[in-house]
Amino acid sequence: MADIEEAKERVYAAAIRTPLVRLHTNIGPEIWLKLENLQPIGSFKIRGSANAIGRVEPTELERGIWTASAGNMAQGVAWNARQLGVPCSVVVPDTAPDNKLEAIQRLGGQTVKTSVTSWFEVFKTRHFEGVQGHFVHAFMDRDVMAGNGTIAVEILEDLPDVSAVIVPFGGGGLACGIAAGFRELAPSVPVYASEVKGQAPLSESFQAAGPVAIDYTPTFVDGIGGPHIEPAMWELSSDLLAGSLEVTLAEVAATVRLLVSSNQIVAEGAGASSVAAGLSSAESRDKIVCVVSGGNLDSAKLATILAGGIP
Repeated sequence: MADIEEAKERVYAAAIRTPLVRLHTNIGPEIWLKLENLQPIGSFKIRGSANAIGRVEPTELERGIWTASAGNMAQGVAWNARQLGVPCSVVVPDTAPDNKLEAIQRLGGQTVKTSVTSWFEVFKTRHFEGVQGHFVHAFMDRDVMAGNGTIAVEILEDLPDVSAVIVPFGGGGLACGIAAGFRELAPSVPVYASEVKGQAPLSESFQAAGPVAIDYTPTFVDGIGGPHIEPAMWELSSDLLAGSLEVTLAEVAATVRLLVSSNQIVAEGAGASSVAAGLSSAESRDKIVCVVSGGNLDSAKLATILAGGIP
């Protein structure tokens, strides 16, 4: 909790305190939306990146900053690098959506494409040939998680009687950061992950009682999921999280449509997964907070979803 409190000054120098609003629907439980899609970069990633970069010595920043990201962490790192006037490079998978690549470049970041397999390796090695500078890990970094943990404080300030929280799970930095805050401030409130069926390594790991690898095929839900969970993140997740709730691609697409029609909110697939999990969950909770982690959805994919399809 001390790390989260210390992170606040750096986080709020870049991020906004996002609103918590009720989902306007008559179906399912009472759901509240934590709207991280309203951040300056359209994603929660601005929080953790601001805290992590803010703790780096200025002399070390002179060599530049780099990260590995499919889009949202890249935008967070690029945004903060631009504020400091230092160069930023981003290693991206060749499946990264064009709208996120364009956003990185608008913020001054230089993108380096590689295969999905090679990209995932960067999270283990923290190295990529030809890219130099200070590396900011997208999720497996204490400072990044502490920055994300500020979301827990905001939720409890706005809805003290929250009964459960659902958080999209990619690498685990968001879910574990929020869950760490709840462990300290409201330990009786369970924090669940949300994942998509077929790309849910955390759920599979919970079932196996240990970290496992899965067959992974990228989908339009590009901000979460992967072939495995890092052992260090499994250790944290298995301790901090109450479990993982799986939803289908069809349920995610339907939830994107619902958020647009009911609350005029555009959420990317990852951000909508938590709401989809809340709507379909067997949990009989009074007040569920679903973290809408981002809203950077490609316009063509959004059009397909609004027309009733699945990209």
